[in-house]
Amino acid sequence: MTTDGPHDALPPLRLPRRTRRLLSCAFLLLVAAVVADLLSGPGTTLSPVLAVAPMLAGATSRSARVPLFAGAVATAAVALLELSNSGLPTSVHLAALITVLAATLASAANVVLVSARERELTQVRTVAEAAQRALLRPPPERLGPLRVAVRYAAAAAEARIGGDLYEVVDTPHGIRILLGDVQGHGLPAVETAADVLGVFREAARTEPDLARVAERLDAALAGRRVNERFATAFLLDVERSGGRAGFVNCGHPHPLLRRAGRVTELEPPQHAPPLGLLGLIGGHYRAGGFDPLPGDLLLLYTDGVSEARDAADRFYPLAQRLAALPAASPEAVLDALLADVGDWLGDAGPTDDAALLALRWET
Repeated sequence: MTTDGPHDALPPLRLPRRTRRLLSCAFLLLVAAVVADLLSGPGTTLSPVLAVAPMLAGATSRSARVPLFAGAVATAAVALLELSNSGLPTSVHLAALITVLAATLASAANVVLVSARERELTQVRTVAEAAQRALLRPPPERLGPLRVAVRYAAAAAEARIGGDLYEVVDTPHGIRILLGDVQGHGLPAVETAADVLGVFREAARTEPDLARVAERLDAALAGRRVNERFATAFLLDVERSGGRAGFVNCGHPHPLLRRAGRVTELEPPQHAPPLGLLGLIGGHYRAGGFDPLPGDLLLLYTDGVSEARDAADRFYPLAQRLAALPAASPEAVLDALLADVGDWLGDAGPTDDAALLALRWET
């Protein structure tokens, strides 16, 4: 169904199956009440219950015409019942008529209000999607020896964007990759994510040392005087020849490396604080490394995935589920994991943003 205005189209209204069943039962009860009224004789009437008709109709549509039409039908039914119950006082029939008309107008007004709010929400989502495309640019599917895939799911569906971030940059120093998670939620987290991405895109191209890139990011967050936040991050440096890969882990969950069906954590040479907090302990970030093989799949993720909990408060077993997935493209792996996380969460839904980035080394 569409709205009344030709330029204000909204997505089709899709009611959950349980809701449709409940509304159907309500309509059947309404029909049964009318039939019972006709069969009960002239001494009683159930005509006031017809005021429910426009309300039920309004719950199934985004168009005000639907409850208005239902109200017109209900008004005609009240007139029909008045003829069959002529022995009742006029005030009874008049009260039923006024009740139906008032319910019709209220239901139509409610539909107009809800539709206006949904149009506003659609506009907000459109702006958020544009902001996400500008902030989180889709990476190339193939860079050097890597096949790359990314998936992002914001906890607040109406926002479409949050504090998780990623970037893949092809530089003279190799392929530089960043996946991070800003502390907190909402627009302040998005603002911090934008700052981190801006510094990374510049530093990744100018700094030969990956650890120095991390320190530049740390200094950028530590130097902020407004909206002070920290961010966990994992930085990866991949040679275009497919040789040794370097990485720096800034307080981020350890990536998972799947090799020949076996999944292991990629642990750093030393544990380091998140970006923005290095000054609290002094020192420098230290880079680690590993030697990738053709067919290896490296999964980078944020805690929106690893800390997802089911109804029994159990954490999602990411490493176990990744190992059980069949060998497939990075895109298929991420789609399968996100669907599996959704099943794990059940009706509770996500409570945190989730970002997944998968890399597969190919010959």
